[in-house]
Amino acid sequence: MVADLRPRSAPPRASYAAGMSAPRAATAPAPRRRRPGPGWVPRQHGAWAMVLVPPLVGGALGGWSWRHVLLVDAWLVGYLAYHAAGLWLRSGRRPRYRAPVVVYGAAGAALLGALLAVAPRLLVWAPAFALLLTASLVASRRRADRSWGNDAVTVVAAALLTPVAAALGTAAARPVDVWTATAVLAAYFLGTVPYVKSLIRERDDPRVRRASVAYHVLVAALLALVGPLLGAVGVLLVARAVVVPWRWPRARPAAIGAGEVLATLVVTTALLVTV
Repeated sequence: MVADLRPRSAPPRASYAAGMSAPRAATAPAPRRRRPGPGWVPRQHGAWAMVLVPPLVGGALGGWSWRHVLLVDAWLVGYLAYHAAGLWLRSGRRPRYRAPVVVYGAAGAALLGALLAVAPRLLVWAPAFALLLTASLVASRRRADRSWGNDAVTVVAAALLTPVAAALGTAAARPVDVWTATAVLAAYFLGTVPYVKSLIRERDDPRVRRASVAYHVLVAALLALVGPLLGAVGVLLVARAVVVPWRWPRARPAAIGAGEVLATLVVTTALLVTV
């Protein structure tokens, strides 16, 4: 054939090029996105709701002030530093986990210093938060950060941001309203401990599921004393504690975290309407 007799270096004829498709150029694989190193970004999806809601509720009850910007910023960066420090301690203080501790710790200390400079009365809370922080970091060093006791410590620390934020407000919030909101948030977030454990780490233990349901029944009764709307939300929380572990026993952590965010929004809305 003519094509076989043509020198290999000769260019193809136009008619041949038109009739045949040119070979596709080899495409280089897309570069993989580099993930941030360990300790920089917490992967606990539901924790963000517990971190953000108490100061927001306290600010709403006490009246918003520009000082709340400093408080929320210091609290968020402090949470990042706490998470990084816990991971560093659990790793046996490996150097690769140290950078986020240093960066977040320095930024959090600067923000906290600025906050205390404009609101020195917040120093009254220092002993309580120092005690809770020390207890939690000791648990991390012992690799007991997932224990029930440490979960309770972190919940109490987060809930206490409600009166802290209320104290920075422009209006004099009624103490009964502030502490009622604090108790409701603490009770709700404490209930997430057995609920989440019944879905992830201890989902094969029926005792955890029973404890979760029993606790939520108790919380629903207490919420009904605060107001009928919160009582109705408490009934929904009981239903969730019963149905979700039974219907979706293998739910993914991301889905569980999204559900926690939705439940937290419902509880927060009912709380702000009631108090």
